[in-house]
Amino acid sequence: MALPFHIIPPKGTPVPIIVSVPHCGTEFPPELQNDYVPEKMGAPDDTDWFVHDLYNFASELGITIIHAKYSRWVIDLNRDPKSAPLYNDGRIITGITPNTDFFGESIYTRPEVEPDAKEVQRRLDTYYWPYYQKVQELLDQRVSEFGKVLLWDAHSIRHLVPTIREDVFPDMILGNNDGTTADPKLIDTTLNGLKSGKYGINHNTPFKGGHITRYFGKPEKNVHALQLEMNKILYMDDEENQFLEDRANAVRELLKPTFSALIETLKTL
Repeated sequence: MALPFHIIPPKGTPVPIIVSVPHCGTEFPPELQNDYVPEKMGAPDDTDWFVHDLYNFASELGITIIHAKYSRWVIDLNRDPKSAPLYNDGRIITGITPNTDFFGESIYTRPEVEPDAKEVQRRLDTYYWPYYQKVQELLDQRVSEFGKVLLWDAHSIRHLVPTIREDVFPDMILGNNDGTTADPKLIDTTLNGLKSGKYGINHNTPFKGGHITRYFGKPEKNVHALQLEMNKILYMDDEENQFLEDRANAVRELLKPTFSALIETLKTL
């Protein structure tokens, strides 16, 4: 069975930071490829397009990247395994194996191929938990070596998704479940770094961090977790179709010193 993730190892000396990109996957396993609407499967709309490419500088800093292989339509790695809602404010929240996209349109060719409880469990066992187990392994390695680790969960979102929010999304949103998933020093370092640039920065609104951040973030055990949600037009064209290197480089020029500062802050914890 092919692994449901890709690993980009550090090129330099390893540091205690792991970057996770759970929503950049675009592939579909062979056994499921006939179940999805072909026009939608060719470009799954809810993909965090190119986010793993945006963070291509991270390995030079000694950071390991893990990113998803399969589309979040197969299994959503950033949802509770029992589909418990992350928010209760009326916004649309897709489950662990969504049947619709964010616009409420069906992604399956017919109702009978929508996953039942047995199929959901199979996908959890085959695609979801192996990702979590690998993340845990990477975190354990860094804690063993450094005594602490930061997991950075990287995301992007459409400029406008009316089913979630009537207004356009902020440029960047840092999430840490209201300060519970990371040490305050790391949160402050991140906010100071992000706010030093030209972008608007929100903190824990409208997103507080998804399941990955909340599941792994245990500051009392020296495992810290932060989620950064980013407006897609910061690094893509205005139609959100193409990766734009100049826009991406501007974002990287903000992220790189922020990560460097986080590496230094981790030394003080």
